[in-house]
Amino acid sequence: MEIAAINQQVQQESIFLQDLKREISKVIVGQEALLEKMLVALLADGHVLIEGVPGLAKTLAVKTLAQAIHAQFNRIQFTPDLLPADITGTLIFNPKEGSFFPKRGPVFANFVLADEINRSPAKVQSALLEAMQERQVTIGDETYPLPAPFMVLATQNPVEQEGTYPLPEAQVDRFMLKILVSYPSQEEEKQILERMASHQKIELTSSVTPEMILKARSAVDQIYVDEKIKNYIVSLVFATRDPKAAGLEKLASFIAYGASPRATIFLTQAAKAYAFLNGRGYVTPEDIKAIGLDVLRHRVLLSYEAEAENVTSDSIVKQIFDAVDVP
Repeated sequence: MEIAAINQQVQQESIFLQDLKREISKVIVGQEALLEKMLVALLADGHVLIEGVPGLAKTLAVKTLAQAIHAQFNRIQFTPDLLPADITGTLIFNPKEGSFFPKRGPVFANFVLADEINRSPAKVQSALLEAMQERQVTIGDETYPLPAPFMVLATQNPVEQEGTYPLPEAQVDRFMLKILVSYPSQEEEKQILERMASHQKIELTSSVTPEMILKARSAVDQIYVDEKIKNYIVSLVFATRDPKAAGLEKLASFIAYGASPRATIFLTQAAKAYAFLNGRGYVTPEDIKAIGLDVLRHRVLLSYEAEAENVTSDSIVKQIFDAVDVP
């Protein structure tokens, strides 16, 4: 397909996103970056990890997105005593028939909010691994497909807080994006006060359906990625593994492990979704830069030396973006 034709298709297919953004902003004040990145992950068929201190409307943002799309939404509150079967489901014995039947867990929904995911130990967090990667859940001997679209949006408080468990690397790597949420500005905080300090319910009138999301995803797949852009993505990911080759000798001692090939795939898919969100049928280096930090920040694992010197993965990723030549 010609780029002009892809452009035209993308512009037609992405019109509904403006309505969706408008609906969500009836409830959510500010947090444009969070909203935009959530839509990117939704269009790219990825999952999102949202980190921020309590009270920043992380849960509300996820719930509002599900309501605006008329999709099935389930919320799982992660606690230290939660069991894997509380998430995926289990087999229940029926004494009348002398047989077991499956009881599906709350993971069977279009949008699953894993609230405060780092409040549960690793065995509970890893109950989501199969669901997130394979879009299916195994209960007993049977495997059940999950509804489409299926998206896990997990929230976590910063790990320094009491009673939290760090997420295992394999779990973190399943998330396409890790978004950091910060405090609103003074102006936004005043708007929040005016909108939320009463008990009046805000009604959403969106006509967006899960089918529209699936249709938009097939348009995202068509978006053109030039050979130079592909090389740029690969160079960025390789620089996280071998910073010396990118001329960043000083970073070599700070990185324990770089990003995996999954990062290369996710960076490409997220950049295509970001281009779609902006009504474009091709990916530019600016798309990579706009989404790159969210894709890579949780995939660059720091060494003890980096932690001792208070070097963050964000600062490392930013230095890599500055060092790698832009096509």
